[in-house]
Amino acid sequence: MLRSSPLARYLLLAYALLIVDASLYPFGGWRDQGVGALAFLFAPLPRYITTFDIAANVLAYAPLGYLALLAQQPLRRPAAAVVLAALAGLSLSFALEAIQTFLPSRIASNLDLAANAAGGLLGALAGAALSKRLTHGAGLHALRHRIFAPGGGIDLGLVLLGLWLVSQLNPETLLFGNGDLRVLLAGSSGVHYPPDLFIRAEAAVAGANAVALGLFASCLVVHHQPVRLVIVALIAAALVLRTLAFALLFSPQEMLLWVTPGALLGVAVGALLAVVLVALPRPWRLAFAGLALMSATVLVNIAPENPYLAASLAVWRQGHFLNFNGLTRIVSWIWPFAALGYLMFLAGERGRSNA
Repeated sequence: MLRSSPLARYLLLAYALLIVDASLYPFGGWRDQGVGALAFLFAPLPRYITTFDIAANVLAYAPLGYLALLAQQPLRRPAAAVVLAALAGLSLSFALEAIQTFLPSRIASNLDLAANAAGGLLGALAGAALSKRLTHGAGLHALRHRIFAPGGGIDLGLVLLGLWLVSQLNPETLLFGNGDLRVLLAGSSGVHYPPDLFIRAEAAVAGANAVALGLFASCLVVHHQPVRLVIVALIAAALVLRTLAFALLFSPQEMLLWVTPGALLGVAVGALLAVVLVALPRPWRLAFAGLALMSATVLVNIAPENPYLAASLAVWRQGHFLNFNGLTRIVSWIWPFAALGYLMFLAGERGRSNA
């Protein structure tokens, strides 16, 4: 039954946090600018209005409205659920716009508030129209319970898989190379390396992460379901998202900038190892997933940077995507550590069930 799964609530919370991150990034320079927190409500419309900004605000809040509606099912009637979901989007946007008053790098805007509220309402209406199709019968809800194990803990793992896909939209990392903290810590060494060393390092990063991701996903799948197909589908989806991100953030001509000999070799070997290792018992897969994840995180922090990608990033004008890129960057930093904590949680649950 729909009520047995908190997946929609987990996704709603995760998406709301992503919106908060994107709205307040880079979280620096807070100060009182001598303007009331609610002054934006009565201010004139922004001097410069672009269709892109309005569309981006609407599209950003539409999933929030949709998830807010799903999170209420089957507790409320559709009309009441739509109203509450729309109010949730409006309330979050209102609070964030007010907080932006104290961020000099951001501009609180009544137009943004209206666009965000419209997006939340559209998402809620779409959710009301599509919820039965997507959550019943052969829809997403049935698919989730057919392929993945039951329980709220598994739903949390599915949210982490979704965030892993989001992290692949960050163009600043090696392929699958999450957890790179050098910018936060010591930064790049600036040492030049021979091309063959870079190829091996990039292959190791992509391969170790592919193994970790594959084994992580396998621990969520019901034992009689096609776990290898799930792993291949996840990796393929990540590569598609990576390609789309480069096409959108750089240019269509550079959408395959991430394709290097090291990346291709690492993905191929890592995916092959993952589909072989899923034959191991679940406790072994949990252990190997944690080991691969820790190894991948260490590797990405010592690997030399791609000189060609670094050259492209040096002239990269982020423009409208500044806050989006900040969001994907933070998700990329945090994901391996959150995933490792989750694997420890699964191992603990396994231990208690056998006690």
